[in-house]
Order: sequence, then C-alpha cells, then structure tokens
Amino acid sequence: MSVSETGRLPGDPTPQARVARMIRVDHAGEYGAARIYAGQLAVLGRGDKAALLRHMLAQEQQHLATFSDLVAQRRVRPTALLPLWHLAGYALGAATAALGERAAMACTVAVEEAIDTHYARQAAELGEDETELRATIEKFRAEELEHRDIGLAHEAEQAPGYRLLSALIKAGCRAAIAASERL
Repeated sequence: MSVSETGRLPGDPTPQARVARMIRVDHAGEYGAARIYAGQLAVLGRGDKAALLRHMLAQEQQHLATFSDLVAQRRVRPTALLPLWHLAGYALGAATAALGERAAMACTVAVEEAIDTHYARQAAELGEDETELRATIEKFRAEELEHRDIGLAHEAEQAPGYRLLSALIKAGCRAAIAASERL
C-alpha cells in the first residue's frame, strides 16, 4: 500500500497503536489526577473544601476505573511511569494544598485545562470505528471542565503566583502526557 492509500508515513503508528497510546496516557492521567486529589484531601480533608475535593476525586476514580477496564479489555500496556505518577500526583496535590485552598484550586484549574486540550485533540483524532471511546472521552472531558469551573468559582485565580503556578503545572502535565504515551 502506498502512503496515499493509508494516509500514514513510514514510522507512523497504526490506528490501533494510536488508540493504545490514547488509552495508556488517559489511564495514567486519571491515575495521576486521583493521586492529586488524594494529596489535597490529606491536607485539606477537614476544611470547607473537603466535600468538593471528595466529589472530584470520586469522578476521577470512576474515570480511572473505566480506563483500567479498557487497558485490560484491549490489552494495552500501562505506562511504566505509574510509580512516578503515584508519588508525583500525591506530592503535587499535597504541596498545592499546603499553600492554601486557593493554590489547591489553582492546581485543579491548571490540570483540568491541560486535560481539556488533550481530550479535545483525542476526540477529534478518533475515527468512526471508535465512537464509544470518543463518547467516553467527551463525557470525561465535560467532567474535567466541571472541575475547572469549580476551581475558578473557588478563587483559584486569587492564589499567590497563580500565573506562574498554572504555567508550571500545565507544562508538567504536557510533559507527563508525552512521556506516558510512549513509556
């Protein structure tokens, strides 16, 4: 088959490999997100934001369960970086929470904005043969945007150093996405 017949260049991943990468990175991302909220709850679990954090954690755990099932059903190799995301996610959540409720909410906003961009790209990339996966990604994207909106409503942008904190967290998310797709 020629390039014009397949639309792929030599070395490009097959459609199956691209979907496997999507599932791998989304599984890793939802795992990391659950760890972030666990870290935030460890610090803020008795404060007035505890119920919000538990709500967001419960949704992330549902997302993680869905992608864990997809990893098993489609025989996708999980990222080798899960132990790192276990520690890094929790540390990010606990550290931002230690800076205060607004910083924890700023972390939520930054992470969810990065994930929104990521999920939007994935949904646009999926073919007609992956309508169920696209629907799952779009549903989860809407819930991630709900989390972002919760963070904004709870004064995330008033956190000290918001722009810098947000930029650093988003850069970290992009790096984690790139690494988790491949490793």
